[in-house]
Amino acid sequence: MTAANGRRQGATRGDTVSAVVRQWQAVHPGLDTAPMEVIGRINRCAALLQQAEDAPLRRAGLSRAEFDLLGALRRTGHELTPSEVARETFSSGAAVTKRLKALTERGLVERRGDTRDRRVAHVRLTDAGRDLVDSILPEQLAYETAVLSALHPRGQGELAELLGELLGRLEGIPGMPRA
Repeated sequence: MTAANGRRQGATRGDTVSAVVRQWQAVHPGLDTAPMEVIGRINRCAALLQQAEDAPLRRAGLSRAEFDLLGALRRTGHELTPSEVARETFSSGAAVTKRLKALTERGLVERRGDTRDRRVAHVRLTDAGRDLVDSILPEQLAYETAVLSALHPRGQGELAELLGELLGRLEGIPGMPRA
């Protein structure tokens, strides 16, 4: 199958990106929309998945970023400094500071000073924070399993591999903006 055939087949699909691609092809017939067909679909899938996945978070009064911070503390299984939290969550130091303040006020994390260096803080989950993460995560994974069940297991593996290659490429590019 040629790239042009792939674009034609992609543009005849019934998803929202297909309509956008057809519109661009009508305005600029010679424009290569192949990247849009991939990136547009990744972006649209991500937005729809996040909306649904964020429902349990909203019920718990958490933002996605706050849950990611709690999840980083839970999955590493030990205290982290705010700088380590920032690295684990791909966040800025200022954003982590704001989130830590809110989560501390809610009793989900605790901060303690370093005994050797007063400038360093250590952050850990409280029992309430751990219980909250542990109660939300299974619901999220069940939703993800249900969504992916539309794909054959082999297709799931192939998609994971392709997205892993793309992500590795993007993460390896110096100066590439991060969320």
